[in-house]
Amino acid sequence: MSTIKTKDLLEGGIIRDAGNAADFKTGDWRSNVPQFVEENCIHCMFCWIYCPDTAVAIDTSGEKTKMTGFIFDHCKGCGICAQHCPPAAKGKAAIVMVREEK
Repeated sequence: MSTIKTKDLLEGGIIRDAGNAADFKTGDWRSNVPQFVEENCIHCMFCWIYCPDTAVAIDTSGEKTKMTGFIFDHCKGCGICAQHCPPAAKGKAAIVMVREEK
């Protein structure tokens, strides 16, 4: 898989091919990052449903689909996943936003 460079984009940011989010590495400019707390996760998959950047890693090999973490090359740190993560296990959410240290 090759990464598309900024100079290769069409004018106006037009994207002609659907389903190409994996071709773009967009996670370099965020200031916050989601932190996955596995013991609090009930695998409701709300994070995967609402993520606008295909940054939620999932495992579909078992009987139930499970959230396994994040693909930080695509995560912009928007926090939508954390907003939709229900405080299910012990009253705590499985995703919390933290300041990214580089």
